[in-house]
Amino acid sequence: MQYFVTGATGFIGKRLVKKLLARKGSVVHILMRDSSRDKLPALLEYWGTTKTRVIPVYGDLRKPKLGVSKDEIKNLTKKIDHFYHLAAIYDMAADPEEELATNIGGTRNTVEFANAIQAGTFHHVSSIAAAGMFEGIFREDMFDEAEGLDHPYFASKHESEKIVRQECKTPWRVYRPGMVVGDSKTGEMDKIDGPYYFFKLIQRIRQMLPPWMPTIGIEGGRINIVPVDYVVNAMDHISHLPKLDGRAFHLTDPDPMRVGEVLNTLCRAAHAPTMSLRINAALFGFIPKSIRKGVFALTPVRRLREAIMKDLGLPDDLMRFVNYPTRFDNRDAAAALKGSGIKCPPLDSYAAQIWDYWERNLDPALKIDHTLRGQVAGKVVLVTGGSSGIGLAAAHKLAEAGAITIICGRDVDKLAEAKAEVEARGHQLITYQADVADMADCDRFVQLLLENHGGVDVLVNNAGRSIRRAIESSYDRFHDFERTMQLNYFGCLRLTMGLLPSMIAKKRGHIINISSIGVLTNAPRFSAYVASKAALEAWTRCASSELSDVGIKFTTINMPLVRTPMIAPTKIYQNVPTLSPEEAADMIGQAIVYKPVRIATRVGIFGQVLHALMPRVAQIVLNTTFRMFPDSDAAKGTDGKKAPQLTSEQIAMQQLLRGVHF
Repeated sequence: MQYFVTGATGFIGKRLVKKLLARKGSVVHILMRDSSRDKLPALLEYWGTTKTRVIPVYGDLRKPKLGVSKDEIKNLTKKIDHFYHLAAIYDMAADPEEELATNIGGTRNTVEFANAIQAGTFHHVSSIAAAGMFEGIFREDMFDEAEGLDHPYFASKHESEKIVRQECKTPWRVYRPGMVVGDSKTGEMDKIDGPYYFFKLIQRIRQMLPPWMPTIGIEGGRINIVPVDYVVNAMDHISHLPKLDGRAFHLTDPDPMRVGEVLNTLCRAAHAPTMSLRINAALFGFIPKSIRKGVFALTPVRRLREAIMKDLGLPDDLMRFVNYPTRFDNRDAAAALKGSGIKCPPLDSYAAQIWDYWERNLDPALKIDHTLRGQVAGKVVLVTGGSSGIGLAAAHKLAEAGAITIICGRDVDKLAEAKAEVEARGHQLITYQADVADMADCDRFVQLLLENHGGVDVLVNNAGRSIRRAIESSYDRFHDFERTMQLNYFGCLRLTMGLLPSMIAKKRGHIINISSIGVLTNAPRFSAYVASKAALEAWTRCASSELSDVGIKFTTINMPLVRTPMIAPTKIYQNVPTLSPEEAADMIGQAIVYKPVRIATRVGIFGQVLHALMPRVAQIVLNTTFRMFPDSDAAKGTDGKKAPQLTSEQIAMQQLLRGVHF
């Protein structure tokens, strides 16, 4: 038996060809573009056959009679027993013009070609989309009753099926699959479409919330989902049965789930929290269309919607299909498949397979280079305060990743040591002497950066000063507050504002501010330090709101306690758990790669929430730590060499509030 297949290289077509080749003595002719000749060896390998059984016919779907030569048409005339037309765009987010041209024009050219070669039965793979947004049950013998065909995809599937019904001179059969997803056994899929658009949202929810936490979601209409292996098996079986010409067959799930049920099934497969409360989206139908349109036309609403949809990879008009109103009767397909053992499996029996395949192969995040090198190689990155501690550890990582790494500091000797240390590892480091606390020196440094490097791509405001001293010991030390603010706020601000114009001109830039966990927990004894960092955070929130549409990103890192020279004078810190500079540098690397608005530890976030919800409780806890841990020798004016011995109570507290400043 001889077959002809268009779309043989597509997701469904490849599997159908393999199924047809399993029939003894079968020969399959496949339509291929001339430019795709080099793909044939891989296809033959996939099908496990040779050119003697799979014969390429070179042409173009958009040309009359598929652009196949007259000699080839003559050679194929009256030789094809079954002609399968699968070549089409099966994508609701595709370009409308291309969709109409391929699905409608391509079908017309294919029918013309099938007529010319006097093919046997013509099998057209349509879609349930041919029914449009029909209200109620759409039967297999219905066609003209379709309604709501204003969407290009629906219109193209309906019109292409109409061409087959009206222009095909050979016997024809139509197959209308539901929303095709991956293989029910392997999960294999070739693109993101249909329910896959929600996978990223489910993944985000899983990352934020534990699986046992109940959430609120949506209900909606019933969506008909079918795995590709069921579609192929059913089509192969029905197409070879006699006396079924001139009919359509719904290859659908006889018991489709509502949108909310589908999402919960996928949530369980992803080990994400399920929606225990689902609000029926149909309830929003009482809002007049004109009002909904007016609200979404408002610039803030429109931009927020666009940002969310883009971030989650959702097509613009996806939500209009949440209340999909059509049910599909498939009794003819069921009768044809009776006794064959072919039936549509329930989604929950293979949801885990399609989720696993998506996460391993189709997740858009897999296409993003999440390595530090991929983000900074060849880019100019400035780390202030880079001659020691966190800054130097970050400089090592950045230089190793291929960044044009620049550090600045006040001490020339320390800068030289840092440069030698980095270069000893085979990397390059550029150093500048600059006092970030001096506004004039900041301006001079910015000018050098602009002249020598054209500005910077990433600025890490790491230089800082910390003072651990109780307010009771600071009445006569107002200069502590002034000098802390001068460096931690005004210095960082001067550099940032000096470099921002060049970033805005290039429409790209990333500013990372090293703040403190103390801003979240309101650590006692650090009023000068926390206030300066809080001021920088407040400015950053304002700046990010102003500059979010010009390509400038801001990240605040609420850094926990890190073992650096800055905390050395506080001997009590010798016995408390702290991050190493390398671990802190990893947080900076994470900020550069993922560009989040904030990076903070769980303890820091808990402290912020506690202050917001139960401020009195937070005060009691922190006052307890304040009285429990004494001032440092430096704050007292003495020069103690040894760290004080911690009591069991102090050890328990610093373990409980790991990383918090005491």
